[in-house]
Amino acid sequence: MRSRTGIAGCGRMGAPMLAALRAAGLPARGYDVVPMDTPHITDDIAVFSEDLDTLITVVRDIDQTDAVLFGDQNLAAIPTLIRIIICSTLSPRYVRDLRARIPSHIALIDAPMSGAQIAAEEARLSFMIGGDAADIDGAMPLFAAMGKHFHRMGDYGSGMQAKVLNNLLAASNTAMTRLVLDWADDAGLDISALLDLIHTSSGQNWLASGFNSIEFARDGYTEDNTIAILVKDIASALDDAPEGADTTLPQTIQTQIRNLKPRLK
Repeated sequence: MRSRTGIAGCGRMGAPMLAALRAAGLPARGYDVVPMDTPHITDDIAVFSEDLDTLITVVRDIDQTDAVLFGDQNLAAIPTLIRIIICSTLSPRYVRDLRARIPSHIALIDAPMSGAQIAAEEARLSFMIGGDAADIDGAMPLFAAMGKHFHRMGDYGSGMQAKVLNNLLAASNTAMTRLVLDWADDAGLDISALLDLIHTSSGQNWLASGFNSIEFARDGYTEDNTIAILVKDIASALDDAPEGADTTLPQTIQTQIRNLKPRLK
């Protein structure tokens, strides 16, 4: 029997991550509930489960993660499974609680990633990793095939905690950069010149610096797009906020992102 890695959730991030694994010569296949005319991606859970020893989840949210692990797909019950890597950005509280729900012989690693679709396509993702050191060591060939930066944050759950805090900053940068560009339009400034200025000045941030390569940079908010994921990610951070924390600013950023309209330039 040949061990195999499987990626559950082959959308804008999961599909290029799968391609990177296969390009590195690692046996891997993908699963998605949406049928795809794509080699090595199936919507047949029995086919996907065959010889599966490492499961990487890249689905959208907690409901889809529950479906993959315990519900319709029930992949946590596969007898050949030895490792689950959670790459979706989820509530740290939910991720920590998975340990009690997953059989103890299965290693759990939380490894959310950053970099957007362009970084996944170029196999240069940044992973924030939590888990037992030996378990992470065993999974490093997988991470090395898909990414460029690997941040070991501590015990299981710490990778997700770091990711949601990082995404609080990403969400605030997104909201404020878009507001700045809207105001620049009103002032008649050249947007390309302004973005060049921001990139080399004190306002520098990831969204502004990558505005012409990040696929969702100009999107408006809709319930099912990537901008909406930022709203979900703020909710994930808020779900595990310190007791008594002032959550006014994150909630304001959520509102700002929900109000984003598409940019035409």
